[in-house]
Amino acid sequence: MSRLDALKTRIKEALPGLECVIGWQKGYDALHNTPLFIRGEADVDKLEWGALNVHNPAVYLPSFAGKKVGVVVKGCDSRSVVELLQEKLIDRDNVVIFSAGCDGVVDIAKVRAKLAAAGLNAGNAEKVAVDGKTVTVTAAGKAVSMPMAEVAADKCLRCQFPNAVLADAFVGDPAPQVQAAPAADADLAALDAMSVPERMAFWRYHMDRCIRCYACRNACPMCVCRDHCIAQSREPHWLSQEDSVTEKLMFQVVHAMHLAGRCTECGECQRACPMDIPVLALKKHLNRTIHDLFNYQAGVDVAAIPPLLQFKLEEDNIKERSW
Repeated sequence: MSRLDALKTRIKEALPGLECVIGWQKGYDALHNTPLFIRGEADVDKLEWGALNVHNPAVYLPSFAGKKVGVVVKGCDSRSVVELLQEKLIDRDNVVIFSAGCDGVVDIAKVRAKLAAAGLNAGNAEKVAVDGKTVTVTAAGKAVSMPMAEVAADKCLRCQFPNAVLADAFVGDPAPQVQAAPAADADLAALDAMSVPERMAFWRYHMDRCIRCYACRNACPMCVCRDHCIAQSREPHWLSQEDSVTEKLMFQVVHAMHLAGRCTECGECQRACPMDIPVLALKKHLNRTIHDLFNYQAGVDVAAIPPLLQFKLEEDNIKERSW
């Protein structure tokens, strides 16, 4: 039995006791899968599992507070569920987690570039097939094969958690870890190599392109205070709607600070950005600092307390009283 068929079987068994199950279905074209809200057995047959399941469905869980729901997750998505549980933003008794081993998801932008290099328009994609380590896209009657390693999302190339860290129903064999140790973050390495003025110029350039659509915030599973977001609050009035680099950079820095020690690096903020701004690098930078100071990784241990949500008189790696 395939992973997909096994997931469908387990979901059908659990569905009578759930408000719905959140997963993925075929989207508006062959290259895209979109979120699916399963409310009946007929919906189960729409479920998809594979390299096009790029969205993180954990983002919807807080909106179902008080209702018992199921969610189908990849390994990276499961970390967001764990972090939501740690912060008591969702109730463990009200969430049923379904999962299977993940072999990675594609970066649609990389696929588009490969198709463009072959003289094809991604809008004409008719079929996508993933066979082992090869992704084959058929567009305008022409099949283009591309190595998964060349079109996979960057996070998949250094994935430490291809299997869910928490699941009630895990089907099939676990997926192998990509490598024993995570690869270096190329975006962080590039920023580290810059001088401070160069880094500021880098961010000013990207913030100048920001259109303040807040897709990065809306796609983030840990950004749960949208009704009171500083970007739109008028009492107090933290930010104006001025279309300036200063205001846009202020929003992105505050957004990153609010996710310090909480971001699971699912990459949804950057994937959702219509301007391709590398906003994930800000969160990664803070995650690295949190790891160095507190030896903590977000969304791994449901029993752990995020370091910025607790108080210790003396932090092991800071020792400020000995200065």
